[in-house]
Amino acid sequence: MNERATRRLVRVLKGGGIALRFVGGAVRDTLLRRPVGDIDVATSAAPEAVMACLQEAGIKVAPTGLAHGTVTAVISPRHFEITTLRHDVEPLGRHARVAFVDDWKVDAERRDFTMNALFLDPDGTILDYVGGIDDLRERRVRFVGDPETRIREDVLRLLRFYRFHAQIGRGLADGPARAACCLLAPLLSRLSAERVAADLLKLMGARDPVPTLELMAEDGVLPVVLPEATRMPRLEAMLAVEPDPDPIRRLAALVDVDREGALALARRLKFSNLQRDRLAALAAPAWPVDLAADLRAQRRGLYHLGTELYRDLLLMRAAEAPPSNRRRARALLRLAARTKQPIFRLKGRDLQMLGLKRGPEVGRLLRELEAWWEAGDFRATRGACLKEAKVRIAARRSASGTSSKMPRR
Repeated sequence: MNERATRRLVRVLKGGGIALRFVGGAVRDTLLRRPVGDIDVATSAAPEAVMACLQEAGIKVAPTGLAHGTVTAVISPRHFEITTLRHDVEPLGRHARVAFVDDWKVDAERRDFTMNALFLDPDGTILDYVGGIDDLRERRVRFVGDPETRIREDVLRLLRFYRFHAQIGRGLADGPARAACCLLAPLLSRLSAERVAADLLKLMGARDPVPTLELMAEDGVLPVVLPEATRMPRLEAMLAVEPDPDPIRRLAALVDVDREGALALARRLKFSNLQRDRLAALAAPAWPVDLAADLRAQRRGLYHLGTELYRDLLLMRAAEAPPSNRRRARALLRLAARTKQPIFRLKGRDLQMLGLKRGPEVGRLLRELEAWWEAGDFRATRGACLKEAKVRIAARRSASGTSSKMPRR
């Protein structure tokens, strides 16, 4: 509220006679002293009036969801979603038919959770029509009104219940909410893969997602959205040693899949190519990571896998090993953090300058030399590698009966 962009938005709208209040996640997270991301604004004015007011002040505004009363104002560095108060005439998830109203309480009562239905006036006054403050104080995730009704309006709210419980909740999860989720879990198949994946990965990024995942399994929700999730103990063990949360790594620890299974899961959830490749690499690594191996073997693993993949596989191996191995895992994580990735300095043109003819033999010799350099723990300099190359080229010529004379350099 103290940012220059936010102050300008408030000044312009109030100057145009338009009432506004902040709502949703920004209010919730401010009260929880969590970082604030997007800032949503509610208003009793029609979207066309909001657009006209902002445009007159020279503020860029786009009709991002006019049918639902939403416009987006851009005041660098912020994007503000400004939505007219409404109630759902025909609830159809994100495609609901709505009617605009000028009643803040009516708008609060159609929202998903009580903690997301709090309004904040620009003068600092909190307006709570549904008991959200008490729930927020107790870290209790509770639906506004009847949980079954709220879920049938938008099935994604079922997953969001568990996600918010993992991120914010404390103590026992709300009983009526769990009962409704258990009853309506089969409806999750109606959701798009993208919406499921987005909330699932946010849940996996919570400080400790395991208790909530166990709730989801108990309530019959997890088998619907993630039937591959059978390695809960491995995930729980990995949480004890990981230095930072990573949703894809945690997902890889949770599911029991081979490479083909990982690719199928990624296709089903419509992951990005990067997410798909990471999941597949963690399910079927191209190079083994062994906690018990010596430091030379660890450096070879780092070279073949890269720092990020090596670290992820190391954490997964630590989760499968006895707890006594965790100290070893932490030491190897420190090794990975301070080890600079070695670079093999020879190229095909270097071998050609030494007299080797262009062709398949160049590639074969490069691979031999790289293996020799790797076996020597990456210590050989470029000069030493060139010297070894000369020896091997000479040996090849001697074996074939050709001249061993080297060209001048």
